[in-house]
Amino acid sequence: MANRLRVLAKLADLLTERSEALAEAISVEMGKLIQQSRNELKICAGIARYYAEKAPEFLKPVPYQTKLGEAWVEHHPIGVLVAVEPWNFPFYQLVRVVAPAIAVGNPILLKQAEIVPHCAELFEAPVREAGAPDGACTNLYISNAQVSDLIGDDRIQGVALTGSERAGSAVASRASEKLKKSTLELGGNDVFIVLDDADVEKAAEVGARARLANAGHVCTAAKRFLLQESIADRFLAAFSARMKGVILGNPLDPSTTLGPLSSKGARDRLESQVEAVVAKSATLLFGKAANRQGYFYEPTILTGIARDNPAFYEELFGPVAQIYVVGSDDEIVELANDSHFGLGGSIFAGDIERAKSLASRIETGMVYINTATGSMPELPFGDIKNSGFGQQLGDLGIKEFVNRKLIVVAG
Repeated sequence: MANRLRVLAKLADLLTERSEALAEAISVEMGKLIQQSRNELKICAGIARYYAEKAPEFLKPVPYQTKLGEAWVEHHPIGVLVAVEPWNFPFYQLVRVVAPAIAVGNPILLKQAEIVPHCAELFEAPVREAGAPDGACTNLYISNAQVSDLIGDDRIQGVALTGSERAGSAVASRASEKLKKSTLELGGNDVFIVLDDADVEKAAEVGARARLANAGHVCTAAKRFLLQESIADRFLAAFSARMKGVILGNPLDPSTTLGPLSSKGARDRLESQVEAVVAKSATLLFGKAANRQGYFYEPTILTGIARDNPAFYEELFGPVAQIYVVGSDDEIVELANDSHFGLGGSIFAGDIERAKSLASRIETGMVYINTATGSMPELPFGDIKNSGFGQQLGDLGIKEFVNRKLIVVAG
């Protein structure tokens, strides 16, 4: 294990040293603001370093009390894994599966999204330079059909996917057909709850960032804003001002505060979804596809979305916020849980105990109180419902693809 952990420590150093060049590659290839790309590289280095330092503790044998005698569970690698990853975080999505795989000793084959091929190539290079042996981490330029064939190969022991519900269903079906372990992180329709005792200005500031970060291309972005009646107007005014105050432009320009969507397809799909929402009697407060060169979409706010509206259960993957005004705490929980997804969520409140109680009742993988849903190396990242299954990061993520082998010595 010591050699593998040295690889991770060196990888963390290399990602830090090359962060500016790698960040620029992200911004050029998929449109992320340059500072957000830098932040992505910072957390990537943090994840690699975290597992370099913590893996021995997480993977040490666990003793069990038994009348039979001595017993313990060891953690062993299971073999070659396949990771199918998206374009919205071209390095972060890779590091959070590769770092624990290297720590455990599972070789990994990477299939990165087609629109970020250069980022995929740039990731593989520092892993090799950090000292990973041939085959430890291999980037593949393959089609979706070839992914299915790969999962069927007897040498593959597990598959991790981050992507759409459709992709997740296909991969999980193929993996289960071949009796192989899979983890999925799929879409989200996360709530951003503002209670009547919250700091409304702070909630509006954080809420706008949580909806607009990465041009809204975030599975855990705030999407459904649930506002208690007494503060709804104040929040909406402050939130609207911040949404309207962005500067669209070149993602490499530090003055830009909202970059383009990742592709023409992403822009056209979002435009179509918003048109369908409005056609079902929802109200468009403001926002539309921007009339300028590039695949820009203006910050958008929708209200009056009924349960039979397609947007009620769909994920809008872009800078579009849905506003719901609610009454009691029970009504908040009912509306929050009326979703096919269960990824993350945020609650803004003055009374923390009240917020904790609500957080425990909301059906989702993660809830953050008085901050936006985020990702840290030490915090498990997981989901339920159509958002997927399995854990990444933290002490739980490293144990998803291990053989937890029980050994018993009779007394």
